[in-house]
Amino acid sequence: MRLGGRLQAAIEVLEDIDNRKRPASDALKDWGLSHRFAGAGDRAVIGNIVYDALRRKLSLGWRMDSDAARHIAFGVLLSDAELNIEDINTALEGDKFAPEPLDADRLAIWESRDLASAPDHIRADVPEWCVPHFQAIFGDKWVEEAAALSGRPPVDLRVNTLKADREKVLKELARAGANPAPLLETAIRVPPLRAMGRHPNVQAEPAFQRGLFEVQDLGSQIAAKLSNAKPGEQVLDYCAGAGGKTLALAAEMNNKGQIHAYDAERARLAPIFDRLKRAGVRNAQAHANISDLVPMEGQMDLVLVDAPCTGSGTWRRRPDAKWRLSEQQLERREVEQRQVLDAAKTYVKPGGRLVYITCSLFAPENGNQVSAFLAANAEYSVIDSQPIWSQAVSEDKDLKPLFKDGTAILSPFSTSTDGFFISVLRRDK
Repeated sequence: MRLGGRLQAAIEVLEDIDNRKRPASDALKDWGLSHRFAGAGDRAVIGNIVYDALRRKLSLGWRMDSDAARHIAFGVLLSDAELNIEDINTALEGDKFAPEPLDADRLAIWESRDLASAPDHIRADVPEWCVPHFQAIFGDKWVEEAAALSGRPPVDLRVNTLKADREKVLKELARAGANPAPLLETAIRVPPLRAMGRHPNVQAEPAFQRGLFEVQDLGSQIAAKLSNAKPGEQVLDYCAGAGGKTLALAAEMNNKGQIHAYDAERARLAPIFDRLKRAGVRNAQAHANISDLVPMEGQMDLVLVDAPCTGSGTWRRRPDAKWRLSEQQLERREVEQRQVLDAAKTYVKPGGRLVYITCSLFAPENGNQVSAFLAANAEYSVIDSQPIWSQAVSEDKDLKPLFKDGTAILSPFSTSTDGFFISVLRRDK
C-alpha cells in the first residue's frame, strides 16, 4: 500500500472507533482481518496514524479547526510523520485509494494556529472534566504533566535476573535498538518510534522465548521494586492479572520464600502459568479461587494490591481509553478500590506491609483512597516512600517522582515512565 491508502485506512478506523465507541485495538484488528492484503508495514503505519490521532485528538483538532477524523489524520502526518504538505501531496498524487488532499483554506488555518494560545485542556490533550484531577496532584505543572501522556511511549523491558544480567540481554537485543533504561539496573528501553516506523517485535526474539526478559513498563518495574520484597518472605499479589509484578517480585526474592498470585478473573490470570515457566520462577503459585487464600489470613509479610483503576497513567499506550472514560466510571473504580483494599488487609500480618498501587494519576483513586483507608484502619501507618526510592533506584537528577504524604507518584513528564501511584503501608499491630 502507498501512503494514500494507508491514510484512508486510518481515517476509516478512526471513524469506526468514534461511531461505535470501541477500543482502537479491536477496530484495527477488524480492519486487518477484512484487508488481508495489507502487510505488516502497512498495518504499522495505519496503527501509528490512529494512535497518534487519539493521543492528541484535541490539539490536532484545534489546529485544524475541525474534529473530523480526516483532518486529524492529516494533522498527524504534518506533525509526527516528518513530512511537509508538499511531501504529502506528492505521495497522494495518482493514488486512487487516497483521500482528497487537504484544501488550501484548512492548511492555512493549521499553519496560522499556535498551540501555545489554545485553552489549557487543549494543550494538555485531556477531556475538560479531567482538569481538576490533574490540578489536584500537579498544581501549576498540570498542563505539562497531562500533555506528556499524549507522547509516544518507549518499549521497556525487565531483565530476568534469575536467568541473565542486563549486559547479556543488551547483546541479544542489539539489533532491536535496545539501550539501558534509566533508574533501574535491571531495565532496558527501546526508544519511542520516530515518524512512521515500527517497533521491533521483541517477543519474537529467542532471548524472550528463553525467559531472559519480560516486557514491562519502567514504572511498573519501579512499583515492584519499592514493594521491597525480600528473599524468604511470604507474599500475596492480590490483583495479579497476567503476573508481571509477580515475576518481578520473584526475581527480587531470588526464588526464595513464597508468592501467591491471585486474581478474581480467571481470564486475566491465565497467561501467568506460561510466564512463570518461561521465567524459571519456582517460588510462585497462582490462585483463581478466593477460598484458597483462607489459610493466608494474617500471615503475609507483604500484600501487593495493583488495584483496578481508570488507567489514566497509561494513556500513552491506550489513548482511546482517554476519550471513553467518564466521571461515572471513575466513581465505580473508587468503590472497587475501597472494596479491594478492605479485602486485602485481611492477609497482612502484624508488622507486615500493604502496598497499594494504581496506574492512575487521579487523586480520588490514589491519595484519597489511602487517607480514607488510614482513617478507618488505625493499626496501619504510611512508610515514607522517599527513603525506599533512594535505596532502590539509581540516582538521576532529571527524573524525580512527586513525593506526597509519604507516597510516590510517577509520570511520563517527571520520571519518563507511565503514570503510577505507590503507597507502602505497615500494619503496626
